[in-house]
Formats: sequence, structure tokens, C-alpha cells
Amino acid sequence: MEPLLFLPVLIAFVLSAVLCPVLIPVLRKLKFGQQVRAEGNPEHLKKQGTPTMGGIAFLAAVLVTCLAFVFIYPRLLPVLLLTLGFGAIGFADDFLKVVKKQSEGFKPLQKLVCQFVITGLFAWYCAADPEIGTGVIIPFAGGQEWDMGWLYIPFVFFVVLGTDNGVNFTDGLDGLCGSVTAVVALFFFLVAGVSGNPGVSVVSGAVAGALMGFLISNAFPAKVFMGDTGALALGGFVASAALVLKMGWFVLIIGLVYAVEVLSVILQVSYFKLTHGKRLFRMAPIHHHFELCGYSETRIVTLFTAVTVLLCMLGYIAL
Repeated sequence: MEPLLFLPVLIAFVLSAVLCPVLIPVLRKLKFGQQVRAEGNPEHLKKQGTPTMGGIAFLAAVLVTCLAFVFIYPRLLPVLLLTLGFGAIGFADDFLKVVKKQSEGFKPLQKLVCQFVITGLFAWYCAADPEIGTGVIIPFAGGQEWDMGWLYIPFVFFVVLGTDNGVNFTDGLDGLCGSVTAVVALFFFLVAGVSGNPGVSVVSGAVAGALMGFLISNAFPAKVFMGDTGALALGGFVASAALVLKMGWFVLIIGLVYAVEVLSVILQVSYFKLTHGKRLFRMAPIHHHFELCGYSETRIVTLFTAVTVLLCMLGYIAL
């Protein structure tokens, strides 16, 4: 692995760690405060008004870092652009919620159309690129690939949209999404660097470093939240990095925490409807269930992060 590839981690960390304290007073002045749902965990009501849209800080750190390396590793662009594209959707959603006081932000159809357009362009790029193509690595098969042919396009949509929703649901406790995704980013950083994909390694290292810098302000008790600006961008990053590395199926392993978060919501809603009001969990997504069972936010974040570390080890074995 090239020693130069470790620089993005350090640069992005410093930039993010410096930008967050600068951005927080600006967000406070603009009154970009988090709106906490009244039907949510009562303990979270004290977080009302905490500055949100902090994802701007670590995305800026990622962007600046990647621009410094883009002429050396131009193949970082597809992952960077999908990350920023989904970040832009999240920013628009946050802006409508916080500034325009539209409780739902983007209408679901509007958000879905934007996501489909960006994902469609990314899917076309991957399928047309001879170094990516329509092949995917099969987990636990000794690195063998499966050429999915025409199935590859719907597969890309499944990975991108599913992962993005999963990461977004994971953003519910101080430092949770940032900690889990920093581990996943480090996994891609190492795998890409060792396997000869320095472009993906640069973006992954930048994301990992930027998130570690962001966690200084976002860890419990959080001084700033990432908002949809950060969460949607991180979902786009995880999905795009996996797909460019031909590791789309591996998201189900290393990103199992994201999948469980989504699944807990689906099960909760389905069970509620089938039983006419009964609940399977005390609250969904599942991190809130653990909260209401008496786990502290710090303990839940530590648990989910530790599980992700183990899952990334399993993912490496599967590779």
C-alpha cells in the first residue's frame, strides 16, 4: 500500500476537526437547530435546538482533501461525486426543514426522483467502465466474480438506495452514524489500497479522517448533528465505494448494522399494522429500543461500533 495514501486520512481529520468549531457558532446564529419529534424518546427533548447540518463540515473536508489528490488519482471522482450528490439532496432536505420550516422537508417523491437520477447516472458509469463492468465479487468464493449482465443496473439501485436509507436510519444517537461509518470507511480504505484501487482508497481515507474529526464535536453529548446533509452523503459513499470495488454484496456483511436498522423499522410498521396497534420493539429504529431498555447512548454507540469492526473483519475473510 502506497504511503501517500495515508495522507488523506490525516488531512481530512485536521480540516474537519478545525471546521466544526468554526461552523457550530454560524449554525447557531442562523438558528439551524435540530427539531426533535414529540413522539420520540422523551430523553431527546433536551437536544432540541442543537445545531444540525454539521455534515457540511466533514463533507467540505472530504472535498478539499480529494481535490488535492484528484490529479494523481483521477478515479476517485465517481465515488466522490455520488457522495456529494447525495449530500446535496440531504442539504436541500435539511434546508427545507430547518430554514423553510417545512416539517417533512423534501416530499418523498421529490427525494426519490433526485436519488433515482443520480443513481441512474452512476449505474451507467459503472456498467460502461471496463475496469468495473457488470461483474461483482461473490463473498466467501475466493474472489470469484459473477457477471450479472442486465441484472447489474437494478442491483446498483438496490445497493445505493438501500444503503442510503440504512445509513440515514442509523443517524439517531450522538456519534452513532459517524462511528459506524468511520469503521466502514477504514475498511474500504485498506481494501482499496491493498487491491490497487488508490482512487477509492483516497476518498475512503478522507471520509474516515473527516468523520473522526467530526466526532470530536458529535460524540455524546453532541454539540452538532450531521443532519441529512451528512447521513445521505455517507450512505452514497458506502454504496459507491462498494460498487466501484465490485463489492456490492459485501455491504450486507460490513454494513449489517445499517440493514438491521432498516429491517427493525419495516418489522415494526408491519407488525403494528397486522396486530392493529401492538409493537414488536419499544421503538424503532432498533437503537431507540436499546435506549428504552436502559442502555446509555455511549454504550449503544460502543456496541454498534464494535460489532461493525467484527463485521469488517468477517468481510475481509469473505473477500
